[in-house]
Amino acid sequence: MNNAIILGSGSYAPEWVLPNSYFNELLGEDVGTWLEQNVHIYERRWCRDDESTSDLCLKAAQKALAAAKVAPEELNLIIVATDTPEYISPSTASKLQYQLGAVNSGAFDLNSACAGFVTALDVAAKYIRADEQYQKILVVGAYAMSKHLNKRDKKTVTLFADGAGAVVLGAEADTDRGFIASQLIAQGQYCDWMGIYAGGTRQPVTEEVLQAKTHQLQFVKKFPVEINPDTWTAMIQHLCQRIGVQPADVQQYFITQLNINSIWETLGRLNLPKDKAHTIMQRYGYTGSACIPMVFDDAVQKGIVKKGDLVFFVGSGGGLSFASAAFRL
Repeated sequence: MNNAIILGSGSYAPEWVLPNSYFNELLGEDVGTWLEQNVHIYERRWCRDDESTSDLCLKAAQKALAAAKVAPEELNLIIVATDTPEYISPSTASKLQYQLGAVNSGAFDLNSACAGFVTALDVAAKYIRADEQYQKILVVGAYAMSKHLNKRDKKTVTLFADGAGAVVLGAEADTDRGFIASQLIAQGQYCDWMGIYAGGTRQPVTEEVLQAKTHQLQFVKKFPVEINPDTWTAMIQHLCQRIGVQPADVQQYFITQLNINSIWETLGRLNLPKDKAHTIMQRYGYTGSACIPMVFDDAVQKGIVKKGDLVFFVGSGGGLSFASAAFRL
């Protein structure tokens, strides 16, 4: 049976850099100190008016294809994980397929909020394992949440940023590399606690909606502070038990890049040093479904991970949705 191995990765963030000082001025108060001390965000990137999600996807995908030495026409499938799509319909993946010239590829979007990339990685790996016609699959996590922010809401405008990351998966037989195991969890009781609640069929955009700003990202209720460390720790322990390893045997953990203290608390519960989880939120802010492929690509580029390493991807996002996957590089 074929297994899905990671052939190459790539990432892209817009050129417009917004330091914390930008938001101090915008909001008329010091928000930068809190951001730096509590979540370790110092700057982030936003799309310009003429940039959108497909632009981010295209540039990250091109880098991943180049790293994998795969031509677009070799792709059999493209999966774009995003909750900031190019359009409500059709899919962002269909536009990306055309932009790339991936003439032999199918394409679809997947929305599992910020857990989307790991969920898509799981889906793509299982396509390869289940059906021999899928030999090369492009998986992209993309986020352009700046387009949906209320610029006066300091709870959201200072955290969220834009970017995209991508990997190319390839089929390989008789290998000890690649996909090993995964787990998906949903806690749908939190579905109305954070999100963009207008623009779909439940609440079409009207003048009343525009005035209420429910077409923009909102934190409606405050999440329990322990929900991410609790769930991430349990998922990591579950994966370790399934594949017969200890947490210390994993070379790197690539975890949702929202709050560095939640990442460090999770590592502490597992008796692991902080350098077991590479981070990039310091420079890129919170890029949602893009953050895990972006931090993975950064680790690849810096030589933090190498062929043969065991890595875990652990994502969480609105919904609530959680996803984890174990790979041998």
